Amino acid sequence: MELVEETPYRFRIEQHGAMRVPGVVFASRRLLPPKGDGALEQVVNVAALPGIVGASYAMPDMHWGYGFPIGGVAATDIRAGGVVSPGGVGFDISCGVRLLAAELDRSDFHRVAERIMDGLSRATPRGAGRGAVWELHREGLDRLLEEGCHYAVARGRGTPRDLERCEDGGAVADAEPGRVSARARDRGLGQVGSLGSGNHFLEVQAVAEIYDEGVAGAFGLRLDQLCVMIHCGSRGLGHQICTDHVRSMDESMADYGLTVPDRQLACTPVDSPAGRAYLGAMAAAANYARANRHVLGVAAGEVLRKATGCGLDLVYDISHNLAKIETHEVEGQRRTLCVHRKGATRALPPGHPELPPGLRAAGQPVLIPGSMGTASYVLTGVPTGDAFFSTCHGAGRTQSRHQAIRTTDPRRLRRDLEHDGIVVRGSSARGLAEEAPTAYKDVDAVVAVAEGAGLCRRIARLVPLGVVKG
Repeated sequence: MELVEETPYRFRIEQHGAMRVPGVVFASRRLLPPKGDGALEQVVNVAALPGIVGASYAMPDMHWGYGFPIGGVAATDIRAGGVVSPGGVGFDISCGVRLLAAELDRSDFHRVAERIMDGLSRATPRGAGRGAVWELHREGLDRLLEEGCHYAVARGRGTPRDLERCEDGGAVADAEPGRVSARARDRGLGQVGSLGSGNHFLEVQAVAEIYDEGVAGAFGLRLDQLCVMIHCGSRGLGHQICTDHVRSMDESMADYGLTVPDRQLACTPVDSPAGRAYLGAMAAAANYARANRHVLGVAAGEVLRKATGCGLDLVYDISHNLAKIETHEVEGQRRTLCVHRKGATRALPPGHPELPPGLRAAGQPVLIPGSMGTASYVLTGVPTGDAFFSTCHGAGRTQSRHQAIRTTDPRRLRRDLEHDGIVVRGSSARGLAEEAPTAYKDVDAVVAVAEGAGLCRRIARLVPLGVVKG
C-alpha cells in the first residue's frame, strides 16, 4: 500500500481495488501506524462501503479497531444507497467526554486533595460489573433511553443549563427504546452512573495553558482553574446493542445484494428496516451514555461542594462514537449523509446553526483526553474543517492492553504518578498497568497534527491533579 504525502499532516491512499473513494490519513510520519497494525488496511476496507462519499478518513490518533479503525470517519449518501455500519460507531456507543469547571484554583485542591479524591472514589462506581449512582426501574430506563439527560434533570439531577452545554441538547432525537433488546436493557439497568473499566476515567485537572482567552472565557475556562473531566460511555447496554445489530446485519446483507471486504463492516442501507432499527437503538444508547456522564458529573459536583463549598458547572459534553444524519456539501451539492465517527469527535465551527446561542460565536468545545498522567485539551472547530467537521478523540493506543500489562510495573507507575503530584485512586493494579502512558501516543503530538491539518484549533491545555480509574 502506497501512502502519498500531500502535506506534512495529510497522507493519501489512492483509490484501487474495491475502493469507491480514496483514503485520507491525517498524521505525521511519527504518528503513522506501524507496519502490521492493520489500521491502514481498515481505511482501505472502509473506502469500499456502498454509498461512501469524499474519502475514508483517519485521524492522527488512529489505531486498529473492529471493522473501522479507531479514529475513522466515513460518510455515506443516503439517497444513493448509502449504508450504516455498526462497526463505524463501535461497541461503546456515544462514548465521550464531559468537562466541568469550578470557581476554584489548583491551590484549593491541594489543601484538601485526599479528602476530594477519597470522596470521588466512593461516589464513582467503576469496574466491569454492575454498580451505579442511580438505580432505575424498567420504566425509568425506558424514559432515560428516550429522553437522555432531560429525564435526569426532570428527576432533580442537574439543571436546565446542563442541557444547553451538552451536544444535541442532552438527547439524540429519534431514539427508539423498543429497538433495544431485553438483554441490552438487563445489562444497562444497573449501570446508570458508572465509569466501567479500560480507558475510562474521572480526573481532577487544572487549566495549565490558555491559547485563546476570548473563546476560553466563552467556554467558562480560565488559567489555573480546577476542572473535572469524565470519560465513559454506554456501558454494557451499548455493547449489547452493537453485538445484536452486527449479527442481524451480517445475516441480512445478502437481501440487499451487499458485499464488504470484512465481515466486521456488516451494514445495510440507512433507509432499510435494519438500518432504521440500528439507528433507533443507537440513539437510545447515546441517550443512555449522556445521562450516564451527566449523573456522574452531578455526583462529582456534590463531592466538591462538601469538600470545598463550591460545586461544578458544565463546560460541555461531547461524544466520539456515533453515526449522525447530517447535511454537507459534496462535489458542489448539498447532500444528506450518514456520518460515522468512531474514535473521532465532531468539531463544529463558529456560527454553526446547531450550536447553542452562548457558544455560537466561539465554536463547539471539543474535548480531547490524554492518557493517564498526561495533558488533555479543549479545542474548537474551524470554518474550513475537513472530514465533515471531525477531529481526533484522544491520544490513541500504541500497545494492546496485554502488551501494556507485560511491560508495566503497576507499583512503579503509581509511584511515578504520585511523584508528579497526581493522586491516584485505581480499583486494580491490572487496570492501571493497562492504561500506562507508554501504551499511548503523545497527545501533544496528536493535537498538534490535528491543528496543523486544519481540523480544529487549540483553546486550552489541562493537566491532571488526581485520577479515579476503573
